[in-house]
Amino acid sequence: MPGIEIGGEQFTDEDRAYAGSRYRDVIDALFANPYQQVWGRRGEPPLPLLEQTIRTVFGGLLAHVRNSRFEHAAERSLDSAADLRWGPNKKGFTRFLHPNGVCLTGRWQITEDTPYSGYFTRGSSALIVGRYSSGAGGPRRGTIRSLALVGKLYPTTDPNHPTPLRTANFITQEDIGGAFSDSINVAELRNAPDLTVFRRGPAGTLLVKVASVFRHVDREPTIRQVYPIAELGKPAGEGTRAPAFMRLRVAPGHPVIAGAELDVRDEVMAHIFDPGDPVPKRTLTFVIEVTDEGKTSGTPFRIRRSFSNWRRIGAIVFDNAVISYNGDAVIHFTHPTWRTDRNDPATATRRDGRKVR
Repeated sequence: MPGIEIGGEQFTDEDRAYAGSRYRDVIDALFANPYQQVWGRRGEPPLPLLEQTIRTVFGGLLAHVRNSRFEHAAERSLDSAADLRWGPNKKGFTRFLHPNGVCLTGRWQITEDTPYSGYFTRGSSALIVGRYSSGAGGPRRGTIRSLALVGKLYPTTDPNHPTPLRTANFITQEDIGGAFSDSINVAELRNAPDLTVFRRGPAGTLLVKVASVFRHVDREPTIRQVYPIAELGKPAGEGTRAPAFMRLRVAPGHPVIAGAELDVRDEVMAHIFDPGDPVPKRTLTFVIEVTDEGKTSGTPFRIRRSFSNWRRIGAIVFDNAVISYNGDAVIHFTHPTWRTDRNDPATATRRDGRKVR
């Protein structure tokens, strides 16, 4: 596979023309160019390892704190709702943060009564495309890394739905500075993670520079509100009611995949496939929990969050996965802009491609 090239980082006409996407088109794109034709088969090439450093993100330690390339990418991640971004050369774009990932497909299901709206209501069932990745020190077990799961929900259960649909995206992650989770089974992924900048040593400088850009283009760099899910499929005129916090954890009963320096991408694939066999054999389930009760303490360099009254409301069940070039360079997950009141669109930090408050 060719190396991922920098391109299309800013908001483009492709983003401007977005009017939804077909689930089948996104799935076909993700599975079109896997790094390994059959995961785990003897003779397949090793998975690429793309760096996440000061140099790859900003061009070097002495580069301006708001390097225009990364700032354009940050603005686009907030302003573009596109699900696929092909770019003029059809090679996608550089994912500066969390460049190594595995994409998953399955179903979002809410099974319990909730006070929330949209696809947080009981009985909601949506197709989902997710991407599990690792930031910080890389994808391998035994290093300080920050596991993350992002997703996009399609308001349908028909994988061949004929017309384009707008999606709702979410972002969940471990401690942004890195954590010591030995497996995905014990990782706690939240839309409001902790932050330990100096856990990464000198590499913590990258986080400081990234946070500076995020604050410049948006407002709150360490929390990604989940109101897009609460507004997906919501009747016009009905108020938004979104939970403040969401947590995803691997459901009990899944085995821990063995391997001292196991790549998280291989770990995720092993939950669904047997090595060398292209047919999925199992599912990978994440429990969905929410609460409105949380507190933040600490300093900008060491943020700690405490929560109470987590409630399980449903699950995400993934039944297929792929590690592919398009999964690293073409698929796009929108970052919701910060709202002073998460349920009031009028309080959004960004509007029409610019920061308004």
